Amino acid sequence: MRISTVNVNGIRAAERRGLGSWLAERAPDVVALQEVRCPVEQLPTDLLAGWEWAYDAGTLAGRNGVAVMSRTPFAEVRVGFGNKQFAHEGRYIEVDLGEAPITVGSLYLPKGDVPDGGPAAEKKYRRKMRFMASFARYLTKARLAAAARGREFVVMGDFNVAHTERDLKNWRTNRKSEGFLPEERAWFGSLLGPRTLHDVVRRLHPDQDGPYSWWSWRGQAFANDAGWRIDYHLASRGLAEASVSGGTDRDADYESRISDHAPVTVDYDV
Repeated sequence: MRISTVNVNGIRAAERRGLGSWLAERAPDVVALQEVRCPVEQLPTDLLAGWEWAYDAGTLAGRNGVAVMSRTPFAEVRVGFGNKQFAHEGRYIEVDLGEAPITVGSLYLPKGDVPDGGPAAEKKYRRKMRFMASFARYLTKARLAAAARGREFVVMGDFNVAHTERDLKNWRTNRKSEGFLPEERAWFGSLLGPRTLHDVVRRLHPDQDGPYSWWSWRGQAFANDAGWRIDYHLASRGLAEASVSGGTDRDADYESRISDHAPVTVDYDV
């Protein structure tokens, strides 16, 4: 089973840039999407033809929006993670696949900011911290609930955190930047463990820098591969152990980019 995640940075823009061609060439069975940024009535119907589609657009016009696409029907769809503060933002959706014993979550975690950047930045920082604490508690419940139903569990998406120095090209100059703060990295590490969740791509590439999944549109970041690995597959042990190959579907050149993020795709022997 080929499973992918991609922050499309606007599904209509991504369609114009070649999202449909990527879907046809890579032929994933399941895709988690983030930053869909589109009202339900304006979704590109040609792109979605032949796919089962679960989508939470949220209520923030032109922002956020998470989805899961599948070639086969869903057994169940759940929206949100039980936190009313973030329930309207379109940040998390979860499905039980109908023809495979797997629960799939799609996450778009807030970018946040730095705690010492002034009142507005501190507010964004503290908001992200609250989101992370609440979501970590939910992940434990969701993983255990999936196991109780005889299902493996994988949460994918844009976590807006680079976990280790291998996950960020210019880590030395970003040690005080949002997305690489010590407390964010510690939080991410707390999600992982032999009996909890596994970082699947890092499991497949334990000694590699990257593979990065986000590069700024500005300057020479993409050409120089000065990126961040912030898009992940975090899977329960059984599913992680079934991973065969995977990594970032990096575009051939700057002009070919579908988004400022690249898809992260893993093949699982299930």
